[in-house]
Amino acid sequence: MFDAHALVGDLAVTLDVDVLVGAYPDRDGPVGTPSSVLGVLREHDIRAGAVASLRAALFDVVSGNDEVLALAATRPRPDVVPVGVVDLRDPVGAARELERLAAASVRAVRLFPDEQGVEAGFPSVRHVARRAAALGLTVLTGGDVRRFWRPFSGLEATVVFLDTHFYHLGDFLVAAVDEPGFHTSTRLLNSPDALELAAAEVGAGRLLYGSRTPFYEPLVPLLRLATSGLKPEEVAAVAGGNARRLLT
Repeated sequence: MFDAHALVGDLAVTLDVDVLVGAYPDRDGPVGTPSSVLGVLREHDIRAGAVASLRAALFDVVSGNDEVLALAATRPRPDVVPVGVVDLRDPVGAARELERLAAASVRAVRLFPDEQGVEAGFPSVRHVARRAAALGLTVLTGGDVRRFWRPFSGLEATVVFLDTHFYHLGDFLVAAVDEPGFHTSTRLLNSPDALELAAAEVGAGRLLYGSRTPFYEPLVPLLRLATSGLKPEEVAAVAGGNARRLLT
């Protein structure tokens, strides 16, 4: 009988780059309370998460971001790394929120272009990309990497593409050759050779474990990483070392 947990073995993730709290009002899914989300991480030996708020993405930016900041401040151990959110539909307000987050020592901001109905070519995306880069913020962005690489090009920006699918890995790799700040989550890189190819082309330092807990199954990217052909030090880097370098 197939036992995925046995194959994962003692692999521990020290920082998951893709964790959400909250819920989507228009779809079925988990409740997404902080306690339940952190419980899922613990069940999979994921010791910390870079946490962003769906409330901030969908309803109210400031109060949602403040909830995540409060959560990080009250945890008994450093298992929450706060990630800010801005509304790409309001580029002027987004720039102000970036300033506020940076002043609060937040190291990363997350973009939700699909949920906010924003396309890569909109001026707001380039505006936010420029402001985030100028403030030294790492950007975690959703969206199709084949389009969303462009607003960040030429800015010396640090970006983690959260939705890179293994079908589109080649596009990420050729873009990343010219952009040393481009990184990708491994969540959807589940083909037999995706991690190995990416590590060979741009280095394992560009790969970050992400689960999208609680809206995705953490075990799938865990299993792929644990059974990959990467060296132990590369596995450790992907399993949190790279994320800690960028976000803490």
